[in-house]
Amino acid sequence: MVEDRFLVWRLNRGDAAALSAVYEKYREDLLRLASSMLSDRAAAEDIVQDVFVRFAGLAPTFRLTGSLKGFLATCVANAARNQMAAGRRREAAGLDEAMGLASSAVSPDGWAIYSERFAQVRRAMAELPVEQREVVTLHLYGDLPFRQIAQWQKTSIKTVQSRYRYGLDKLRSLLNSEVEE
Repeated sequence: MVEDRFLVWRLNRGDAAALSAVYEKYREDLLRLASSMLSDRAAAEDIVQDVFVRFAGLAPTFRLTGSLKGFLATCVANAARNQMAAGRRREAAGLDEAMGLASSAVSPDGWAIYSERFAQVRRAMAELPVEQREVVTLHLYGDLPFRQIAQWQKTSIKTVQSRYRYGLDKLRSLLNSEVEE
C-alpha cells in the first residue's frame, strides 16, 4: 500500500509521528489478532506494545518488502505463539473490564448479548488445535494470505487451507452445539 510505504519512508528518517500513525492504523487489528490467539486482552495489549517497541527500534533501517500490516501481524502472532509455548498465560479478562470497552451506542442489554457471543467464540477458539487456531486467526484477523501463513508455519499452502477449513468446521460445530444447549 502506498500510504504504508510513505509511512515507512518517514520512519526511516526519524519521524516519530509516522510511528504513531502506524500504531493508530493497525493497533485494533493487532489487538484482535493477539486476543484471539491468547484469549486474554491484557496479554494481547502487552504483546502489541512490545512489538511496536521493537518496531520503533528497527525504524531507521526497516525496509518494507511486502505488507506492513502482514509484517506486524506476523510479529504479533510470533510473540503470542512464544507466550503460549512458555505457558505464561494470564487469567482471561473479566466482564467488568470488557464493559469498559462498550460503545455508548450499544444498550446494556445489547452489550450483554455481545459479551456472551464473544465469550462463546473465545471458548470455541480455545478448543481448536493450535495450528488450526493460528491459521484461522492469522487469516481472519491478521488478513494474511494462506501463502504467507504457510511460510510462517513452515508447511504447504494445501495444509494451511485444510487447517483453515477444518478449523472453521470445528468452530461451526462447537458454536452450534452451544446454541442447542
